[in-house]
Amino acid sequence: MPAVIYIFSLCTFTFGLSEFVVAGLVSAISMDLHESISQVGSAIAAYALGAAIGAPIITALLANWRDKTVLLLTLGVLAAGSVAISLAPDVLTLHGVRFIIGLAHGVFMAVASNAAVKRVDPVRAGRALSLVWMGLTLSIAFGVPLGTFFASYWSWRMVFLAIGGLGLISTLGLVLLMRQQPRCASPRTTDLKQSLAALLHPELLGAATIAMLVSVATFSFFTFVSPFLLDITRVPPQVLSLAMLVFGICSILGNLLGGYLVDAFDADRCLLGGLTALMLNLLGLYLWGDSMIATLTLVGLLGVVFFAIVTLSTLRMLRLAHHYTPQSSAVASGLNIASFNLGTALGGIGAGWVITHFGLAYIPIAGAAAAGVAIGALALQMKSRPPTADGHTV
Repeated sequence: MPAVIYIFSLCTFTFGLSEFVVAGLVSAISMDLHESISQVGSAIAAYALGAAIGAPIITALLANWRDKTVLLLTLGVLAAGSVAISLAPDVLTLHGVRFIIGLAHGVFMAVASNAAVKRVDPVRAGRALSLVWMGLTLSIAFGVPLGTFFASYWSWRMVFLAIGGLGLISTLGLVLLMRQQPRCASPRTTDLKQSLAALLHPELLGAATIAMLVSVATFSFFTFVSPFLLDITRVPPQVLSLAMLVFGICSILGNLLGGYLVDAFDADRCLLGGLTALMLNLLGLYLWGDSMIATLTLVGLLGVVFFAIVTLSTLRMLRLAHHYTPQSSAVASGLNIASFNLGTALGGIGAGWVITHFGLAYIPIAGAAAAGVAIGALALQMKSRPPTADGHTV
């Protein structure tokens, strides 16, 4: 495997840490900036909204740029933005900078995934792609818990300064190990037309809607997991890092489980089962949120269920794209990234509204409702799609 693939993984680890570490730092940032937890929690939504825009739209606009140029630009934004966040004087600055880093995140994920596949033989393309995405999973499994742990003893600002350092290391790795590629010879107008066709295809939009609702359901809770554990479950601050670690390790198990299920069984039926498990998990967090053992267990299971669904949804989207728009599978990947990040943003915003009007204890109910809508949408898609076009057989 080319060494640059592992640098891509380090980059996605850094981007993932930048996006999700705020979930474990909401309470600390809230106290430092003297803002409500709902205002601070929206920083995750700001980042995710940027990634949702960056993945399909900016990537298409930069289609004729060299991969290395685009990737170095996005890493520069990550490094500089992380340092700016560590110095942020108020929540408005925090939101604005995270939105800009989110734009870079979406572009990096789409371009790096494509670049990794181009640098290996076709028989190893899947392994190369999994290595790129593994960094994102590891950031949740280990980076976020470590960031939460260090913030509890030092400062949340030091965490973002460290992320800036990782961004610089990643940039240096790309400069040294990624060979420059020739410019794309095809006109950008063709790329944009193909992209538009893929982005507006009804089947792909339907799959993207499911992915978005999954993130809405999960991040209605996970955006505010730290205040929920502190105020509702009443765990000690040091247990927050344990909860993040449990979620992260279980997310790796969820990825593996999702891959096994989608290879062995029908993708639509597996996804339906995963959505049902997600809804029940969130209902359990509402019912037993005051029990530390039950909550930590359910937080771990949430990691399993969510990331199993992410794998199922991603492979289902790619199969549908191969069937309906085979020349725009990269755009479908960007659409999938965008839908998950848009759902993350909407989940955080919606949960903030629920906290303001009903209270922190009710955010799992909001998530369960979104999962229920996703179940209904998938059931309609399964009923209307012809047998030859299902997510498993195409």
